This record gives sequence, C-alpha cells and structure tokens, in this order.
Amino acid sequence: MNQQDRWGDGAADAFEGDGSESQTRRRRLAGELRGLRDLAGLSGRQLADLIQISQSKVSRIESGATIPSLPEVRRWVEAVQAPAETRDRLADLTQAVVYEVHTWRGATRGKAHLQDDVRRQESEATLVRNFQCMVVPGLLQTAAYARAVFGLYEHPYGKGDLAAATAGRIRRQEALYDVDRRFEFLITESALRARPGPASLLPAQLDRIASVSTLETVRIGVIPQNATALVMPLHGFVIYGGDDDPDGSDVYVEVETDHARLTISDADVERYRRRWSLLAEMALFGDDVRVFLGRLAAEMQNEIRNAENMAF
Repeated sequence: MNQQDRWGDGAADAFEGDGSESQTRRRRLAGELRGLRDLAGLSGRQLADLIQISQSKVSRIESGATIPSLPEVRRWVEAVQAPAETRDRLADLTQAVVYEVHTWRGATRGKAHLQDDVRRQESEATLVRNFQCMVVPGLLQTAAYARAVFGLYEHPYGKGDLAAATAGRIRRQEALYDVDRRFEFLITESALRARPGPASLLPAQLDRIASVSTLETVRIGVIPQNATALVMPLHGFVIYGGDDDPDGSDVYVEVETDHARLTISDADVERYRRRWSLLAEMALFGDDVRVFLGRLAAEMQNEIRNAENMAF
C-alpha cells in the first residue's frame, strides 16, 4: 500500500507529501517574503495594495498557508525593492514550490490510508471540479466499487486497512450535502464502462451517480464516446477553488501520476480551466445524463443476464 492507486480517483489518495523537502522550501519562501516586507517597513495592507492582492492573502502567504504565484512573488520583490540576486533566487524557489511533487511512497509512509487527508483538503475549497477519464471519482463511488478500486493497489491493503480506507472514502461523500459547497464532475463514458471488479458492480454505481446528480450542490457531466473531441486529455485532474473563493485566486490543480501527485498553483492553472471548459462542451448534463446512465445501466444488466444464461 505504498504506491498510488492505479485507479486513482483524481483526489484519490493524495497527500501530506514527502514532508521534509517540499515543506522546508515552502516555509523558507514564506519566511523570506515576510522578512523582505519587514525590512522594507511595509505593513501587510500597504504591500497588498502595491501588489494588488488582498491583505488576507498576504497573511496567508507569509504563514505558508497559501503558495504565491510567480507573478505575485515578482511584484512582491519589486515592491520591497529587493536586489536583483534576491529576485532571481526567490523566483527559482517559487518555481520549486509551485510545482510540488509528492510521491505516493512518501505520502503513505506510516499511514493505513490517506482518505482523511484528502477529506481535509477538500474541506478547504468551496468549489471542487473533478475530471476523470479512467475511473469514477472517489466522491461518487459506491462502497463496493471503492473496495474493488483499492484492491488494485500494487501492494494491497490488509483486511482491516481495506475496510478503513473504504469507510474513509465514503465519509468524504458527506461533503456533497453541504449547501455551502459546490462539486462539479466530468466523467468519460470509458470511465463508466471500466471494470475495477466484476461487472455486477457497475449498474449500482451508475445508479449512484444518477442519484447524486439530482443534488443542488452537485453538477455531473458525462462525455459520450461518440462526442466530437474538442480536446484530447491525457489524464484526469482536479481543480480546487474557483471564482467564488476569496480573491478568486487561491486556485490550484492536482494531477495524479503512477508514482506521485503533482500540485500546480501558478499560471498553468488557467490551462486546466480552459481544458475543463472544452470538456464541458462535450458533455451531457441534467436529465440527458440521467437518461444516458439509465440506458448504460440497462445495457450492462443485459450483459450480466446473458453471461449468467451462458453459464448454464
């Protein structure tokens, strides 16, 4: 259980990262920026006005709670009139912090599962947008589907840890009923058809998605296989935060790879926002989604019945 799930759910089993190196860089950047402001004799409000962000964001950056973008760091060092060598050094440090890489090996060290960490992460964003092309997102999974997904780890869970991870994933889904939160999902038809376990898992999973799609806090889109492609995504991704978050600027993206989780919080976030918009243009929503899911579930039920008949 020390490698990321090959069927990672887009926010699946991320986090706390490797700890030492990435967190040290983040604390160092926060401390240096705070020190430069103090040396310049500027208050947090004065600096915020100069670099055109909110005072609260200045505070969050200096505490290490928020990672600044490279343009924000450049404006910061210009506002405090830092020397050129300091500007270059902080630009390099910011790049190292902005593109954080957390290996699954490091993230899972000493933990039975990471679902509680993901739950805390999700709780900090009022808007979560999740695109998956190979698996149903974890926030929409049934317990049986989730258990099958966890079973695909290269290093499988023990019996007790498997139950704990499955329960943790289901607890995450309580957030879907929080009226102050918004969740949007884009799922390909291929992801809906993929089988992490027996075919009998899928009809109930499709029914679960259809049911959740009726919640006011949730918007679900399905991209049919026959949709004309406007973009060719190579992987899933999750966007945390949006225009309704404070400042509209504390937005970051997470991309899961086979060995690690990549966190993106600079100008490249806009690339993923554009991809989301194009993918949404390809998708079905609302009643059309529920009709599509119903047809797909019926097709799968027929396949299961035919297989059972052939067995006799």
